[in-house]
Order: sequence, then C-alpha cells, then structure tokens
Amino acid sequence: MARTIIVGDGPGGLSAALFLAKNGQEVVVYGQDETAMHFALLTNYLGIEQIHGSDLQAIGRSQVESFGGTLRHARVVEVTQTSDGFRVELEGGGEDESDYLILTEGRKPVLAASLGLNVDGRIEVDRHGRTRLDRVYVLGRSARPERSQAIISAGAGAAAALDILSLEAGKDVRDWDSPPKD
Repeated sequence: MARTIIVGDGPGGLSAALFLAKNGQEVVVYGQDETAMHFALLTNYLGIEQIHGSDLQAIGRSQVESFGGTLRHARVVEVTQTSDGFRVELEGGGEDESDYLILTEGRKPVLAASLGLNVDGRIEVDRHGRTRLDRVYVLGRSARPERSQAIISAGAGAAAALDILSLEAGKDVRDWDSPPKD
C-alpha cells in the first residue's frame, strides 16, 4: 500500500484524500482549515443547489475521516525529495514521509517552488495534476490560478487520486460507486 501526503485541505486536497482513502490507501492531509472556501457561497456545485463553503469543507473532512484518511492540523514548512519518496517538515517540529506528494497550496505555492516546479509563475501539470517530478501532483489554484473554482479543484483531486491508484495497481482504476442495496 502506498502512502500519500497531501498538503492543503481545500476541495482538491480533500477530494484526492477521499478517493485514496476509500480505495484503501494510507493518506494524510496537512492543513489548517484556512482555505478560501470559508468565504464562498457555492451555487454552481453540481448536485447541490446552494452551500456555504464552510459547510462543504466540514462534509468533505468528515467523508475523508469516515474512510480512514487522516487530517492533521499542521503547517508544512518544507518538502524534500528522498531516495524513496518525500519528507515533509512541520512548523514547530515533526516530520512525515510518503511515497506520493500532492500539493494544493492555493495562490502561493511556496513548497512547489522549493521543489523547482514554479517556473515564471506557473506550475506545469498534466491532465491528472502530475508534475515533471515523479509522484508529485499539484492541484487547484496553484496549477490553475486564472481558472480556479471549487468543483474544478475537486475534480482535479479525484483525477490525481485515480492516477495514483492506477500507478499502484499497474492498470487503469475506476472508482464507480455501487447502487443502493435496498
């Protein structure tokens, strides 16, 4: 089983965490629940007539935890690539390691820049959010600063998670929900 660290707990990070945890992967999300979503009123999120961003965040956080994902209230201050993955250092001390790294840093992708990914104000990613660094993904506003939106970020998180699941399985993975059992 692969271990993924996600830095950022907005819609992209939580969506990636949900898909990974739901499929039995070990996932830890680092964030401080200070996302811009707390200032949003969503009226264009498919399937939901209207919801305050804080409420969407609370639901997303609960879903991640219900599938075994871990949410840690901490700020990551440094990321380094190791011989077999990644190490994150936390403000105030402490560190963690993973096989995969997903960065959803918002408008100021400092950690992505420290890995050499931010070139001329842009972070190049493919359709799965994958960067030129093996097993590093960048999602949300960091990757699409001019076209950032909650549902786009959540979709990017799902795409990154499915890519990781597919890489780990050695074949394409689909995450279809099953119909109700009643």
